[in-house]
Amino acid sequence: MENKKQVLAFDFGASSGRAMLGVFDGTKIDIKEIHRFSNDPVILNGTMYWDVLRLFFEIKQSLVKSKQFGKIDSLGIDTWGVDFALLDEYGQLLENPIHYRDGRTSGMIEKSFEKISKDRFYDITGNQFMEINTVFQLLSLKEKRSHLLQSADVMLLMPDLFNYLLTGKKVTESSIASTTQLFDAKNRSWSREVIDSLGLPKKLFTKIVPSGTVIGKISEDISEELKIDMLDVIAVAGHDTQSALVSVPAKEKDFIFLSCGTWSLLGSEIDEPIINEKSRYYNITNEGAYGDKSSFLKNIIGLWLIQESKRQWEREGKEYSFIELEDMAKESKSFKCFIDPDDPVFIPSGNIPQRIKDYCLKTNQEVPENEGEIVRCINESLAMKYRYSLEEIKDCTKKEYQAMYIVGGGTQSKLLCQMTANSCNCKVFAGPIEATVLGNIAIQLMASGEIENLDKAREIIRNSQKISYYMPKDFNSWNVFYEKFKDVIKSKEVAKC
Repeated sequence: MENKKQVLAFDFGASSGRAMLGVFDGTKIDIKEIHRFSNDPVILNGTMYWDVLRLFFEIKQSLVKSKQFGKIDSLGIDTWGVDFALLDEYGQLLENPIHYRDGRTSGMIEKSFEKISKDRFYDITGNQFMEINTVFQLLSLKEKRSHLLQSADVMLLMPDLFNYLLTGKKVTESSIASTTQLFDAKNRSWSREVIDSLGLPKKLFTKIVPSGTVIGKISEDISEELKIDMLDVIAVAGHDTQSALVSVPAKEKDFIFLSCGTWSLLGSEIDEPIINEKSRYYNITNEGAYGDKSSFLKNIIGLWLIQESKRQWEREGKEYSFIELEDMAKESKSFKCFIDPDDPVFIPSGNIPQRIKDYCLKTNQEVPENEGEIVRCINESLAMKYRYSLEEIKDCTKKEYQAMYIVGGGTQSKLLCQMTANSCNCKVFAGPIEATVLGNIAIQLMASGEIENLDKAREIIRNSQKISYYMPKDFNSWNVFYEKFKDVIKSKEVAKC
């Protein structure tokens, strides 16, 4: 390759966004951060919003900064699933998009079952029932703010919104559509049955395009404003998990991946969705993956627990780095107490350490007394929940997996990686850290024909990044305390009844 191919990957995370330059020389992908910015939600009159106008300004700033690196061939945008914007008939925002951690969806799951049965709902969408899902956000609008839906012409999920603002094209990328619980998982289309059953306006839903579709070029207005070339905008896997899945450095056809960040998403890449009585019982989700594949996975609250605990301690005047917190956890007592990371009490922001103490008290366990014990409790509970979810996945796929591939920011925690190997009793490969960005870049390179296919992309990423591995240790002890972990979850579930 005479000339290096350069692309921009925009990745919006829980607290920050960044623009990353990907440089491909034909054999290796190098990445460089060119702009980072905050991505803080804004609470106004009791509602939590995306600060979307500021974020679009930061996208423009990134494009201006990219000029110093020469020709940029394309860009792609990813973020978390479920959140969306409503546009009027003139293509203008009706309001700032609302953040999934806003409380407006409370009670909407139960409300939906009055209109479509739980079993039928799952049979169509194959999605894990979570109050944050797009369908329940829309149902909340229908129940409480119906005038807004009546005024809306189009719904665009967040990556698609940014793509529209750049190009003027209104389309929905398939991986992000599959997070909505409005998507027919088998037919890979919007579900008319779900939409009609819930009484949602059909006009909201735009054409669905596959991951890797070239949507168009940046508009002339933006090109002129920023004095940049009209580069291609590519609909990468807009759901960050599916971009991360592309970069899993596996050689095997059958593997377990764990995308470990604010959320943990544990599952397997499969050829067709698995939707049956067992997967419905376990509440496992099916999402659209790159290349007409599916990912079969569980959503687990992840490093959010440590991130939000750290923020709480900072509010109390205690400044710790993540490394310091991990060192304190290493010195703390093993298996003192457990939480179910997915208990709804841990979803909202706020005083997570106190909620952990309250949880342990209510479940008749020892209560963690300091920061190290709380962090150890979180890490051990996550490792146990990974095993719990892995067993459910294996029960549905009827496959055994020799290794787990952990990608994302969680790979920086050697403690959590080792605990996961111990708990799941399998070899753990950790890396790449920048999995989502690398997957975003790889999809752009596949869209332009620079990389032949997904297998080749994974080979290139393996050769471009450092991958560590962890062997299981002391499984017998972990196995004994796994039974205690399951008892804690069951006792909390009984207490809710």
